[in-house]
Amino acid sequence: MFNITTLNKISKKGLNLLDYSRYSLDGGEDVTDAVILRSFKMHDMKVPAGLKAVARAGAGTNNIPVDEYTEKGIVVFNTPGANANSVKELVLMSLFISSRKIIRGVSWSKELMGKGDEVPKLIEKGKSDFTGGEIKGKTLGVIGLGAIGVMVANDAISLGMDVIGFDPYISIDAAWGLSSQVKKADSIESLLTKC
Repeated sequence: MFNITTLNKISKKGLNLLDYSRYSLDGGEDVTDAVILRSFKMHDMKVPAGLKAVARAGAGTNNIPVDEYTEKGIVVFNTPGANANSVKELVLMSLFISSRKIIRGVSWSKELMGKGDEVPKLIEKGKSDFTGGEIKGKTLGVIGLGAIGVMVANDAISLGMDVIGFDPYISIDAAWGLSSQVKKADSIESLLTKC
């Protein structure tokens, strides 16, 4: 039986995929076969005896001493792209919030608390300050057309935006997935002049 230690809260959805007839979970950090983590910084952590693998539930590995572990024969895995849809949704949410002046509107609404009968008049007087423009027809520049950039660009196209992308190192797979309506910029500078 192999022991796996989790150093951060890991989704039960993922942990339930483990075959518990072969793996035990969180038997202790001192002796473990594998570690699963998200943001825990392993650089100052004593390497557990018997450690064979580290799995990062996320894209980067900057919180893991990869070179040191490689020298010791410990394999390091990560999951690039696993959170791409979540990040894409946050980017799109930011576009909506900023174009519609939502945050300013929420702050202003809080200022109306306790104004009683004056609230309807104050709303009528102030609401025009918070009208926002639609994003349809606006131009979006996307720097980096990896998993997340392609998803953002494609969804922006479907929302009626004009999209310009820049990525001198775009992969073939990413290019296959990118909408043909995305225009190509030759440099970051040229992209910025068009947005």
